[in-house]
Amino acid sequence: MTEGKIKMKNSVYLKNVVTLQLDENKCTGCGMCLDVCPHEVFKMNSKHVVIQNRDACMECGACSLNCPANAIAVESGVGCAAAVINSMLGRNNGECCCGPVDISDTTTKSKSGCCG
Repeated sequence: MTEGKIKMKNSVYLKNVVTLQLDENKCTGCGMCLDVCPHEVFKMNSKHVVIQNRDACMECGACSLNCPANAIAVESGVGCAAAVINSMLGRNNGECCCGPVDISDTTTKSKSGCCG
């Protein structure tokens, strides 16, 4: 574990519902997603990252927002961290305000909201 970085190991939300997408052809292997993902969803494989544990993704969007190559996309949904927090706080009917992310839409990262 990197100093100052908290990892949440063995977390699984719901099986086979995560919207996480990785375009390995766009990935430059910078490793930013490895640094920002608290659930170790990604791992480095040769020259780029691969998804090692899709079901651990909480759909927070940190990987997508920080990927300089726009190689990662994730839609807010069942596991969205903001939805979980909002639900616990009784806000927004437990809905995430981020909305869907289109991997081909390069303007998505500049949109404001709970994840950006």
